[in-house]
Amino acid sequence: MVDLDDTLCNTWEAGKYTIIRLFPHLLRKRKFKALFYILTARYRELEQSRELLVLDLDKLLQRIMERVYSRVKREDLEEMLELVDRTFFSNLKLFPDAKYFLEELKKINAKLVLVTDSSTYWQRKKLEYLGIKDYFDGIIISGETGHSKLDPHNFLLARRMFPNEDEVYMVGDRDDTDMKGGKAVGAITILVKRGYFKGKRAKYADYVVKDLIEALEVIKREHEKRDKA
Repeated sequence: MVDLDDTLCNTWEAGKYTIIRLFPHLLRKRKFKALFYILTARYRELEQSRELLVLDLDKLLQRIMERVYSRVKREDLEEMLELVDRTFFSNLKLFPDAKYFLEELKKINAKLVLVTDSSTYWQRKKLEYLGIKDYFDGIIISGETGHSKLDPHNFLLARRMFPNEDEVYMVGDRDDTDMKGGKAVGAITILVKRGYFKGKRAKYADYVVKDLIEALEVIKREHEKRDKA
């Protein structure tokens, strides 16, 4: 099981560039409250929101704007959505180790299931844009299941895709979702310390690594141990 955002691609970095690009737009539109909301990082209060982790991008932006303003004009929202979408994807990139990681796992006949939060549109567009969709034997997206990774539901779905496999790993960047969810289904959990959550303390990770090369080494070592046992 593999996470997408900040595990395989630079979602947080692309998001930062997008936020910076939003500043002049918000100033021009005199949306000073929204600017203050971003500058003071009040968006962090959304980290534990199960509902927001399954919404489409337009609904997510609408909810955020409604936290700041009682009413939001549809044309203002659509203009922001177009700007965010264009800026985000122009800055989104795979990490240099991502394709090597996926290809090496395929060489050892690993079954790969992507388990990711956010909307169907947003995540499937990322997969197409990054050119990695075909690496996965299964894709589980919170916007499709109605459950965020703060719950174990999606990890259980992933596990049920290959019920006869007794060697299971979860590789991701967030401890309270990826690692905790992996633990819930008996996976060996590997936390990649990069992206937005890299400064958080690891509680559920069996291994903490700096990149996907190290994560791959862990998987190969564990795999060899099981072969010898």
